[in-house]
Amino acid sequence: MGPSFFIVPIVEGHGEVQAVPILLQRLPADMVPDARLHLNPALRVKAGSFVNDGDYFRKYVELAARKAKARTNACVLILLDCEDQCPGELGPGLLEKARTCRSDVVFIVILACREYETWFLAAARSLRGICGLPEDLEPPGNCAAIRNAKGWLSNQMRLPYVGVVQHFGHFAHRTGGLAHKPSG
Repeated sequence: MGPSFFIVPIVEGHGEVQAVPILLQRLPADMVPDARLHLNPALRVKAGSFVNDGDYFRKYVELAARKAKARTNACVLILLDCEDQCPGELGPGLLEKARTCRSDVVFIVILACREYETWFLAAARSLRGICGLPEDLEPPGNCAAIRNAKGWLSNQMRLPYVGVVQHFGHFAHRTGGLAHKPSG
């Protein structure tokens, strides 16, 4: 029997609450085939408050840390959109703040440039033919510069893009996921 891991995700949107388990469940199968992954239900936060309000940040980091600390091989995953902030600046700052709150817990900070769906744009070639996307789909020029990645996806699909879960769920079960399918 392989290793067992426990993750407590902190996310910002309703779609991410539903999508992050799908994404995370794919990773061990791709990276460590015999690993078992256990997920706490995602804790949903208001991103602006989480980033800018110290008390709000500590409240959710502490809650997640308590859940993680109760398990073996556990961590807290902070997964947020950056919107117009620089992930290279915001990410290390959030990681340091989390570690200052709870130095006894492992934290991982993953920030989507602009929005979660930007990852779908970057992985456009791996999404070809899925959920109404064209078989010859190409990623846009500078994915990180695009505002409204959801709109870009909708414009490419036969039916409007309605959410991460519906489309990503189908994709994750048919492929190895986004993390290992770069568009370049």
